[in-house]
Amino acid sequence: MLLEYYLSRKKGKQYFHFDEAVANINVGIGERLGDLFTTGMFYFVFSWIYRHWALFDIPSGPLVWLLLFLCTDLVWYWYHRLGHKVNLFWSAHVVHHQSEDFNFTVSARITVLQAFFRSLFWSFLPLIGFAPELVTTMLLIHGAYPFFTHTQTVGKLGFLEYFLVTPSHHRVHHSSNPEYLDKNYGDVLIIWDKLFGTFAPEKAAPVYGLTMPVGSYSFLWQHFHFILELAAAFRRAQSWRERLRVLFGRPGDIDPRIRVLLGKRLLQRPAAHRPAAALYRYIKIQTIITLALLFLMILLEHYQDGFQLMIATGFILASIINTGAMLEQRKWIFYLEYLRLGLAGLYVYSYHPYSWLAMLLLTVMTFSLLYYKTIRVHYYKLLYQHAH
Repeated sequence: MLLEYYLSRKKGKQYFHFDEAVANINVGIGERLGDLFTTGMFYFVFSWIYRHWALFDIPSGPLVWLLLFLCTDLVWYWYHRLGHKVNLFWSAHVVHHQSEDFNFTVSARITVLQAFFRSLFWSFLPLIGFAPELVTTMLLIHGAYPFFTHTQTVGKLGFLEYFLVTPSHHRVHHSSNPEYLDKNYGDVLIIWDKLFGTFAPEKAAPVYGLTMPVGSYSFLWQHFHFILELAAAFRRAQSWRERLRVLFGRPGDIDPRIRVLLGKRLLQRPAAHRPAAALYRYIKIQTIITLALLFLMILLEHYQDGFQLMIATGFILASIINTGAMLEQRKWIFYLEYLRLGLAGLYVYSYHPYSWLAMLLLTVMTFSLLYYKTIRVHYYKLLYQHAH
């Protein structure tokens, strides 16, 4: 990501915008956190299906690996295509398409919900008879390639365009241009799109993002706005047939006025002020620290108990919710700082349960609560350039 940012700046291209990049990275951090608790579960499901329901017993070998690769890519194509056509699946996949930038940070915009739906489709592989060890290994290999297709710094790649998903092909997929909608679903191979009639070459300049922009950098709103829209449409439905159509119909069939109404109710923004330089500095520092903590949490997972992992998860989640809300100058971020302070203290105490440390942490929290009004005024003034 940093290399791409450097190259884009060197070329004088505006491929990165600060707010978008932070929001994209926040989503990626949330997904990595979720994977920490769910990846093992997915492998268990694959193993259980293979042991109890496998239709064939496919042995390992070079040709089998090639066949598994083709099957994995084909399953992905159909998951991805249905992820754009079926509301229930789109509710998880929509987050990946919200950014109006297109760079490597966009590849991080994956949710745990999307990983769950993917695994439902990937369950076909052990059902056919591929061993779960092979499936898991292939998914790791297969999943690495698409990261590099999320870029504008690479042009067309000659003869590779005929059979691989290239950055050019994937730029089409992420575009909201009418002629590009519902095109280029492939993950590694573009041959499926050409075979099933969903291929489009890159011609006109792509316009990235949703046809109806999400209009918020909030981590929570980006994840749940379409789920809330489905819930509202489900409640409005007059029959079970209509309710099923809400869940399994097309995203374009959901009344767009629902999002407008939900936005007015849940996204009432404070009066806009010119962001202070301190705000951007604080967001940068907090994002770097959060990424470092995520890395250490995953690296040292086996040295932490369940309670410590939950505290660390809570702290990181509060941090990414916080930075997303800071971009929109929300007032309630101040109270999340208290939550983060408490979780940080609790995490340190879980490793060093000394009475003097407990008293020190309690004193800090008590002082912070007693003088929270004064602290709040200075906090808003520093970050937002106004006291209230």
